[in-house]
Amino acid sequence: MEYRKSLYNLYYKWWKNIDKFLLTLIILLFLVGLFFSLVSTSLIASDKLNTNDYSFFFKHLIFLCIGIFCIFIFSSISQINLFRISIIFFVVSIILLLLVPLIGIEVKGSKRWIDLYMLPRFQPIELVKPFLIMFLSIILSSEKYLNIYLKYCISFLVTLSVVFLLALQPDIGQTLLILFSWAVLIFISGINFIFLITFFFIIALSFSYLIIFIPKFIYIKNRIISFFDTDTGTHNFQSDKAIESIVSGGFFGKGMGEGTLKNRVPEAHTDYIISVISEEFGIIAIILILFLFLVFIHSVFRKVNLENDDRSKLILVGCVSLILMQVMIHVGVNIRLFPTTGMTLPFISYGGSSIVSMSIISGIILNLTKRKIIS
Repeated sequence: MEYRKSLYNLYYKWWKNIDKFLLTLIILLFLVGLFFSLVSTSLIASDKLNTNDYSFFFKHLIFLCIGIFCIFIFSSISQINLFRISIIFFVVSIILLLLVPLIGIEVKGSKRWIDLYMLPRFQPIELVKPFLIMFLSIILSSEKYLNIYLKYCISFLVTLSVVFLLALQPDIGQTLLILFSWAVLIFISGINFIFLITFFFIIALSFSYLIIFIPKFIYIKNRIISFFDTDTGTHNFQSDKAIESIVSGGFFGKGMGEGTLKNRVPEAHTDYIISVISEEFGIIAIILILFLFLVFIHSVFRKVNLENDDRSKLILVGCVSLILMQVMIHVGVNIRLFPTTGMTLPFISYGGSSIVSMSIISGIILNLTKRKIIS
């Protein structure tokens, strides 16, 4: 009886203080993803093939339930405990990322996944992202290190270690996300703009050297060449089909289940979900989805303006910037603004690792934006 009362009090306190508008937007975005998982990859496909395969939908539903649990846990604990467990989870996620080159599962030429006993296959980098932002924000806002450039150096070394591990897989899309997130955090913390430009110039030179002279990264150079030379390029198949699907869908789409992209392009339900949705439901559906993202991002930034704690500000800006950048890369690849790279659409795309990662980020955002109680 006492246990039930404690749970009720925990839930009541959580519900009373949580930002219900942000929570509604997060749940709505997840439900949009679940809906399109049902109508665009499972239900309609099974009807056309005369089968009863709802596996995509049921897996998506299970991952979403796990995600909602993560949202509640990370948004309900105290901020002090949030910072403490984030450091622990960051260390654990780095260890898992270290295991990828050793025991990772190779899929289509890249080792990005690991299988652990009693656990489903997952991408450790998705677990790294939310806790890396937390860890970097704690370093940059720490009063222990008075020299701001020392903070930059420490944060850069931490980020570089993650980038190096990603380069071993290789995973260029996630590498760009990690570097962008770090750049946003140090920019917000007050770094000299000339120093930041100089740093990215050095990064650009290093990246150019890798793709030109290191055989392992030759595929990146080929993708970039294909992107600019569409006539002779051999890496544009997915993007070309995605563009065709968006154009054929028009403004209002072909209708539920009438799209063909999901049957022609690998990973259409993850990396090309925007094109799948556009083909069946039209550009109007994409506009509405992007509008939801903009409302969510704008709402978080409004909370940032009201926040007095520098650490919380950095974390909120880092989390929402990562989501924004991921959306931009996903949409950009689908409409051929960027070269082909694997990138899920936050909240919407199918994928357990991505859903759990976004849920943790959502829980962190909700934790730092909930109403403060003065005791």
